[in-house]
Amino acid sequence: MTPKSSQTLVLVLLILVQLACAIFFAWDVVSDYLEVTSRHLPSIHLLMEGISVFALAIAIAIEISTLRRMMRRETYLQEVSSQAAKAMHEIVEERFSEWKLTPSEKDVAMLVVKGFSITEIAGIRGNAEGTVKAHLNAIYRKSETNSRAEMLGLFIDPLMGAPLIKGDAKQS
Repeated sequence: MTPKSSQTLVLVLLILVQLACAIFFAWDVVSDYLEVTSRHLPSIHLLMEGISVFALAIAIAIEISTLRRMMRRETYLQEVSSQAAKAMHEIVEERFSEWKLTPSEKDVAMLVVKGFSITEIAGIRGNAEGTVKAHLNAIYRKSETNSRAEMLGLFIDPLMGAPLIKGDAKQS
């Protein structure tokens, strides 16, 4: 169970408990009202119970509305995240094709994009670190970049809608 789904479950349980309390208090108010009207003596206690039931009902309505809004927002964020992941994958694949990377270079480049270190990449691929460094040098040459950060910028800038700022460009 994810933290969000457990939070949702807790909120639903709290709403159900409050709903049960509201039903009990409403029943109590009605029974007290019927008892009081038979004696013709309105009671402060009855008035307070009635106000409590009304306030509890409003709180339940607000909580249900808030929970529904939160669930819609979570669904929206999941959809946006999925779209961003697809866009990132398309950009990565497009760049790799433009750079004409070999399958091994694509593999190393993908691991770099995912944030793995040279040592980790070597371990994952079962290569020597020198082999990974050679692939990285070829990737940098083909991508016309000089570093991991500069190469990653080529993937991130299109997502951000910002142009790539070259190292030799003058800043104003």
